[in-house]
Order: sequence, then structure tokens, then C-alpha cells
Amino acid sequence: MPHITYLNERSVEVPEGTSILSASLEHGIPHTRVCGGHARCSTCRVAVLTGLANCSPRNEKEQAMATLRNFSPAVRLACQTTVSGDITVRRLVLDDEDVALVRGEVAQPGEPVNLGRESSLAILFCDIRNFTSFSERQLPYDVIHLLNRYFARINQDVVRHGGVIDNFMGDGIMALFGVPDADPAPEPSLRAVRAGLDMLASVTAMRGYFQDNFDWSLRIGVGIHCGPVIVGAVGAGVRRRTTVIGDAVNFASRIESANKDAGTELLLSAAAYEEVKDLVTAGKCYDLAVKGKTGTHRLYEVLAMRPGSP
Repeated sequence: MPHITYLNERSVEVPEGTSILSASLEHGIPHTRVCGGHARCSTCRVAVLTGLANCSPRNEKEQAMATLRNFSPAVRLACQTTVSGDITVRRLVLDDEDVALVRGEVAQPGEPVNLGRESSLAILFCDIRNFTSFSERQLPYDVIHLLNRYFARINQDVVRHGGVIDNFMGDGIMALFGVPDADPAPEPSLRAVRAGLDMLASVTAMRGYFQDNFDWSLRIGVGIHCGPVIVGAVGAGVRRRTTVIGDAVNFASRIESANKDAGTELLLSAAAYEEVKDLVTAGKCYDLAVKGKTGTHRLYEVLAMRPGSP
């Protein structure tokens, strides 16, 4: 049977076809694997010092990671690499500080460790139009008061449909629907769309107040996308909190911004629209170049829920 020799550690015998990560775990060799061994991170990577020909070729998942991180041929993901003969490897262990972070040792005593997990969510971004130029003409206290008045109404709309505002960014928000453990209700994209339409209605109701007192027409843009994200704890100490990261988050933000060019108020990605198309009244669709994404992407304007929609 093949032998895997861990440089300066030990050698273990394993059946042919065993992955390097499985060998480590079966023989009690500590091996970091933040994503759980699914090729969604590179923390299990090893340098193959001898016997590279006895390793399986990179599969599609590993090749994507190797391309992204510009790995040399000898750097392999332990979770994806199986052996057919003897090899010698060196685990590319991070320094003590990074190891502590990925193992969750900075969490407060008694708190569950949150190393991050993949989940599919609906992500809603909302931003006030021309707020920077408006706020420059106002007293700082008035700006804070108006934002709090606005956020209080918007938060009610999000919560009413089972969502949570994950982040406040100046005059913008990011709201999530379908967060594991916190939002077990089904159909996150539909609930995000309902929340977005309610937000537009709330802004219409508040517009008179802003117009009468500040001679300004309050308007917002809303963008919604659904897709895979990584849910995990980010930050340090008391500022550490659970949030989401991933390309789907960035795309949702770009969709919100696209409202400015399209002259719309609520835009959905094709993925989100596909999940609600039979329940909404759509306006125009646009093939727009979205900042930060290659090519053009079809976005759909949503005007209202169809009468009788559940």
C-alpha cells in the first residue's frame, strides 16, 4: 500500500485512492480545513516534495482553485488529491495567528466556533439616490435624524418578510433572506422582492415629509440577486460578527447601482427573476454591463406583485 510521509512528522500507510486529507484525519495528524474539505478554500494545501506522479491529476474543483491562487504544480489540495504510490508532503500550515483565526480560537468562551459555511441566500441592496449632495446642505444632526427615520421604516419592511439587515453602509443597506438558522422560511427570493416593493411604498409615504421640510424628493434604488455565499464570522474581539461574502454579494450590489443607468427603482438578476416571474408584474428587461463583471447581464425590472399572488 502507498505511504504518505509528512516531512519532519511521520509516515503513514494508506489504501490506494485515499486522499491526503483523509489520511491525515484517520491518523490523527492535525490538518486545517476551513471549508470542511470541499475545495472551497485552500487551507488544506500541501507541497508534494516527492512522488508527484503518484498523485491523482487535479480535478475541476482543484484546478479552479489552483488557477485562482496561481499554485505551482507541486502545491495540491489535500482534500482532492488521492495517492496511488509513495509520496512525501509538507503541510503548508499558516502562522500561529492565522491558525488561531481559522480555528475560531478568537471567539468568546462558550460561543460556538463559526468557520464559515456555504449557503444559498437572497441578497437585497438598497441605496438612497443623491443622498451625498443632499446631506452636504444639511446640519449633521438633521442628517442622522433623517437616516434613523428612514432606516426604522425600511427595517420594518425587511423584518416583516423574514429578512435581516446585515449591514448599514452610510445611506445604504444589505438585507439577507434565507440565512441558515435565523431564517427557516422558504422562498427567500420572493420574500426579498416583497420587501423591496414594500420599501418603495414606504419611501413614497415618507416623500411628503422630506419634501415639505427639506425641499427634497426621497428616492431609492433596490437590487436583488440570489446565489451561493459564505456565511461566517468576520472581525475581531467585540467587533466580530456573522456576515456573508462572495461573488453573489458583489453582484447584488452592482444590480442596485444599475438602477441609475436603467432609470428604474427595483431590478432583479436573472436568477432571482426566474424564481418569482410567475408572481410579479415585470417592466422592462435590460442587458447591462455590470461594473466588476465581464460581459452583459440581463436584469429585470419589477413593478408590483400580481393580483392574487400568495
